[in-house]
Amino acid sequence: MWPETLKATVRLLDRLGCRVDFPMQQACCGQALTNTGYGRDAVPMVRRFVDVFEGYDAVVAPSGSCVGSIREQHATIARQAGEDRLLGQVQQVAPRVHELSEFLVDVLGVTDVGAWFPHRVTYHPTCHSLRMLRVGDKPLQLLRAVRGIELVDLPGATECCGFGGTFAMKNSDVSVAMGADKCRSVRATEAEVLVASDNSCLAHIGGMLGRQRSGVRQMHLAEILASTEEDPS
Repeated sequence: MWPETLKATVRLLDRLGCRVDFPMQQACCGQALTNTGYGRDAVPMVRRFVDVFEGYDAVVAPSGSCVGSIREQHATIARQAGEDRLLGQVQQVAPRVHELSEFLVDVLGVTDVGAWFPHRVTYHPTCHSLRMLRVGDKPLQLLRAVRGIELVDLPGATECCGFGGTFAMKNSDVSVAMGADKCRSVRATEAEVLVASDNSCLAHIGGMLGRQRSGVRQMHLAEILASTEEDPS
């Protein structure tokens, strides 16, 4: 759905000296099933994930939501299904799975990735990255090192945007009200660009900002970090 995010992630990691592979056999991590109570039906997805990725030094995803599911839910799914072999595989692979900002700061040890983005930007920390993965201010460390950027604080930044996957469908009125609060905060910053590390949140907030004709663009963190003076997108 958001191919530019994946392309930006590959460009960024390649620029930082990583040897990047994108195995075409990969599929959904299974979070949509797990979060709606169909954990047993997610077992084949968990099995596919470990089969595809068990040979890699690190697995990087530009989504705190997906990484949170892999690291926090996959073992539970395997355990509850009585899949002991699968549980062992998950316990081997899951610690090597990283959200993008975690990988850059904690594994590669870099905050200045050589990015250039001369725009006024505000950052929304997504719930899974903030509360499940506890990435802290790693995305902000990376953004502060971007050349030309004007980074402004988002009022009520840690408040949920209201998306929450199926929550947005099952509790749409509440979801829209929470999204409206977030949009007011974004517009109050007078930012040109809203950045986050999960496209699901950006889609929810961005849809509302678009209907308001706010003029605020939405970009994934990877897209800003991949931008350079030669490619000032």
